[in-house]
Amino acid sequence: MTWKEKLHEVIYEADTKAGKLFDVVLLIVILISLVLVMLDSVGYIYEVYHDWLYIAEWIITVFFTIEYILRVISIKQAKKYIFSFYGIVDFLSTIPLYISLIFAGSGALLSIRALRLLRVFRILKLARLSGEGERIGTAIKRSLPKISTFLFSVIVVSFIAGTIMYLVEGPEHGYTSIPRSIYWTIVTFTTVGYGDIHPVTPLGQFIATLIMIMGYGVIAVPTGIVSAEMVKQDRQHQNTQVCFNCGESTHDNSAKFCSKCGYSLNRSHEK
Repeated sequence: MTWKEKLHEVIYEADTKAGKLFDVVLLIVILISLVLVMLDSVGYIYEVYHDWLYIAEWIITVFFTIEYILRVISIKQAKKYIFSFYGIVDFLSTIPLYISLIFAGSGALLSIRALRLLRVFRILKLARLSGEGERIGTAIKRSLPKISTFLFSVIVVSFIAGTIMYLVEGPEHGYTSIPRSIYWTIVTFTTVGYGDIHPVTPLGQFIATLIMIMGYGVIAVPTGIVSAEMVKQDRQHQNTQVCFNCGESTHDNSAKFCSKCGYSLNRSHEK
């Protein structure tokens, strides 16, 4: 393997000892960074230990900067990583402290590093959970037309029910306008029930009861639609290999070649 391929194996792979060690160290550094950001927001800790926390944050920022650069140079198609979800998260978690040198107060954006904890799915090799996450995402996409139609129906009913409640209860009972009545309808539909306004008349209370009962369906129907789509899908178990050529990370356990570009996933074995 070339030095870039070896570097890629350490940084991107979670199947090798070196790769797993790198990812665990990275996870620990991310957690330490988040603890530092939280401590820096506590008044008395900030006053006493701010300088030490600031130095520690810079050390971690330099570490993340080096790691980001290594990720870019260790993959053939760097743009694939740079504009990927993880690439954007890695970049955004690196720049806040540099920006704070120009714009004061932007250091608080360091909390975006919490998104890097999503790498724990690959670090702990939770391939099954990653696969389930893919299934949920696919099910939601396929369910969008049905869910959109259902939500549109709910909005129409909310407009109608809100208008009726405005006419039944009136401004003297808190329903000062149709938009405010629609707001109450949606709050009731979703079973939130803030209680800032409520029906007083018997007819209004009866209508409210019907809306509350319908509210259970509003919550259950989208869930049922997504669940039905998930049942239709075959379970796909995926590994944690990342293509050296394009950075694609969605592969079946038995895959020998990248599902996107066809590049070999086992070049180290071929050598």
